[in-house]
Amino acid sequence: MASSALEIPTAKVFVPLLAPSRYKAVYGGRASGKSHFMAEMLVDDHLRIPGLRSVCIREVQKSLKDSAKKLIEDKIQSLGLGQHFEVLQTEIRSRGGGSIIFQGMADHTAESIKSLEGMDRAWCEEAQSLSERSWSLLRPTIRKEGSEIWASWNPTRKVDAVDKFFRQNPPGNAIVVRANWDDNPFLPSTMEDERRHDLANYPDRYAHVWDGDYVTAIEGAYYAKALALARQENRIGLVRPDPLMTLRAFWDIGGTGAKSDATAIWVGQFIGREIRFVDYYEAQGQPLSVHVDWLRSNGYEKALCVLPHDGAQHDKIQQTTYEGALKQADFQVQVVPNQGAGAAKQRIEASRRLFGQMTFDKERCSGGLDALGWYHEKRDADRGIGLGPEHDWSSHGADAFGMAAMVYQPPRQSAKIDYDNRGVV
Repeated sequence: MASSALEIPTAKVFVPLLAPSRYKAVYGGRASGKSHFMAEMLVDDHLRIPGLRSVCIREVQKSLKDSAKKLIEDKIQSLGLGQHFEVLQTEIRSRGGGSIIFQGMADHTAESIKSLEGMDRAWCEEAQSLSERSWSLLRPTIRKEGSEIWASWNPTRKVDAVDKFFRQNPPGNAIVVRANWDDNPFLPSTMEDERRHDLANYPDRYAHVWDGDYVTAIEGAYYAKALALARQENRIGLVRPDPLMTLRAFWDIGGTGAKSDATAIWVGQFIGREIRFVDYYEAQGQPLSVHVDWLRSNGYEKALCVLPHDGAQHDKIQQTTYEGALKQADFQVQVVPNQGAGAAKQRIEASRRLFGQMTFDKERCSGGLDALGWYHEKRDADRGIGLGPEHDWSSHGADAFGMAAMVYQPPRQSAKIDYDNRGVV
């Protein structure tokens, strides 16, 4: 290990992280060794630098069992460094008055976070769980000259705070590394067996668990198997609208308040028995005019807008109906009648039945596909029963998607004349 007090075998993928940097980040799938590397690097820094103070962060830490403390203790022992560290119940002390503490960010307020201002290192493990609030509190708090913020995580969604910071718009003083199982020269045979088992039996979750991809379908999601099959059959790729066929915009209507539900729109066409989805849109807290502008600016100004039954009800803020406003904007409108109790389940079953006839544009529909892959049943863990669809960020896109299945009509079969018997079949 370069610039190290120890001789620790280090995978090539992690070598860039050994250089000093304000931010050090490593993301990827299971068995990459990223947590082990981070723990070793932290132990090494505390051995090299007397008086170093570090904090190991998680979003939620109900007890020390949820922290990296046990992993760091194991590293100290396996490296034969017990005489250099004092392991206490809630912290680990190092020479020169150094210490490693363990905290959950969810417990901190703008005032309490100030207790971390003197830290030299902050390691955020399972960083995909850090909220925007926690990330924005932590970064300016770790302000000591020469301090470093580390993050390790298995990506879940591209909108997660840590992903947006390090992968979409990384600062110039960040070292960001992707590491997976095939970057780990010390991969145990037991983990290789686990990987092969998942590849053969759980293809829908394999890319996330082992290759560090975003979650495309969580286990138990309503459409997980259907999405996996669609990918296998290459029904998710490049899909463009047919200029001669009717475009339909399937809506789930949100609100215009800051904390209101999002408005979601799938744009698709019925072509023969095929249902083609060519675009997806979602926005929260925006007025109807914003949604209309999106449709027009993307060439969907002639789309038939398919609205749920509440499209004929008055918006509490605008005092008008979506149906009326869209007609005034020169859109054709179809309002689907109230489906009554169990409407969500009806949409799910209709969508599952037709999923094999569906194709999706991979890029334009990516946000909607994320929603479909996440949309799942709420469970009562104690009783082991389902409580219906979970109402979360994914339900708006899933509800709009279900509208397409509810209004789909298969093409009529052309009448054929039986010339022998002069009948119509």
